Amino acid sequence: MTAEPGRGGVDGQGDVLVAEHLVKRFGATTALDDVSVTVGRGELFGFIGPDGGGKTTLFRILVTLLIPDSGSARVLGRDVVKDLWDLRRRIGYMPGRFSLYPDLSVEENIRFFASVFGTSLEREYEQIAPIYSQLEPFKARRSAALSGGMKQKLALCCALVHRPEILFLDEPTTGVDAVSRREFWDLLSRIKTSGLTIIVSTPYMDEANRCDRVALMQRGRILAIDTPKAITESFDRPLFAVRVADRFGALRVLRDYPNTNTIYPFGEVMHFTDKRAGVSADDIARDATAYLGAHGVPNAGVALTPPTIEDTFMARMGAPEGEEIADRGAA
Repeated sequence: MTAEPGRGGVDGQGDVLVAEHLVKRFGATTALDDVSVTVGRGELFGFIGPDGGGKTTLFRILVTLLIPDSGSARVLGRDVVKDLWDLRRRIGYMPGRFSLYPDLSVEENIRFFASVFGTSLEREYEQIAPIYSQLEPFKARRSAALSGGMKQKLALCCALVHRPEILFLDEPTTGVDAVSRREFWDLLSRIKTSGLTIIVSTPYMDEANRCDRVALMQRGRILAIDTPKAITESFDRPLFAVRVADRFGALRVLRDYPNTNTIYPFGEVMHFTDKRAGVSADDIARDATAYLGAHGVPNAGVALTPPTIEDTFMARMGAPEGEEIADRGAA
């Protein structure tokens, strides 16, 4: 995949991030396979995909912690290999695992990271106030004693305290509850209004809709790059929700149905597509319902349903029928 045209910024055609044909291998495993992507200034850009898709490896290259085997990447107009020391002062990075000092308090962690970059909590208070205001009542608490959601907010404060020009967040909401996830994305939306470029990775498909554009990643490759709306609209055939009492039985029956293109569990229903072209949605639903009834699954509800990012992801990756991908049907 080649890089997209620039949109006006600092690098090449104007993008704040330009990665071209990145490859990274660990022994016999190819973690990144010819990855090219661009990100424009002020975007909230998401890399979406399951664990093992290559997201963390890509982020570690972009924040100068890994060297690619081949290809190149420039962030803020600087080469991630040749200009690493200059670049590290300009980026904020929040790794997937909580990496702050567990024995230091909330305030001590922030003060430490501020001092590393030659600034102070007082000087940068306005920068982190939207987040720190929620942590300040617990500023004396050891970070190890914080909840998952509060740990993520503390890590975000520490990544922002030196006023970075671009922010990388690697799976920032993994392992936290649904309410904390929504609160965290609301914070990102507020931060984005300042013009900061934010690049985030997540295995949660529903979070794609919070991004300006997304890249779908699987097995070290990029499957698609576009707006969430455009990716969803690229789904190429009618999608049906199948609602039955015996989902497992219906799944087995529809896997043997001659007209089945795909069938997989999706929350409380199953998502089904028909392989035939030129057949109306009403006929597809009627035929599938009749087949289920004739094979011991009565009273099935088969109705059109709008595709999601996850449906498009599965169609593009060519997953085996019924394969679980990532937090299917998450709120």
